Amino acid sequence: MNPRIFVGVAVAALAAILGGILIMGPSIDIESPQTSGDSDIPQIRPLEIELEEIVVSKISERSATIDVAFEITNPNDRSMIVTTMDYQLYETGYSQSEQLGGGQIGHRAEGMVEFGSNYYTLLGGNSIILRDEIVLRNSGNTPELWSAFESDTNTWKVSGVVFYNLSSMTSGQENELFFEFTQ
Repeated sequence: MNPRIFVGVAVAALAAILGGILIMGPSIDIESPQTSGDSDIPQIRPLEIELEEIVVSKISERSATIDVAFEITNPNDRSMIVTTMDYQLYETGYSQSEQLGGGQIGHRAEGMVEFGSNYYTLLGGNSIILRDEIVLRNSGNTPELWSAFESDTNTWKVSGVVFYNLSSMTSGQENELFFEFTQ
């Protein structure tokens, strides 16, 4: 037998099947479930953040080291991922608007898949303390700020934002929690 006959029959059969599907149209009825405003899906509550401490831990004529700690609490039953926390530090006795320091704790993923990311998994009902250290250099132009460091009479303002997701980097959207503390 000629192989061209078998190929021709197969192509004709495939065309007949596709033509039948196009003529008949879809015959599957999909019913969508009725949803109400009072669903049983638990709502995700935002994370809670507190300023744990701000301490001038080391001071010399040339530099001052400030330790900052934040406590982040997950009030949900599900785990959350804290990707980053950005913050700014102000000494309000010196200036209300001039930022002394700040930083970023954690790491936001830049691409689709990233290995070795520095983010924090926060289990449901638990908390974590994130710490950072800021080193300020004494330029000699701010003697009133340095005397406040030496006498421990600083008044602080810390503001920033925490970025977090549900327990998977791919589930849900990225959430933001803005904060501002004075001490």
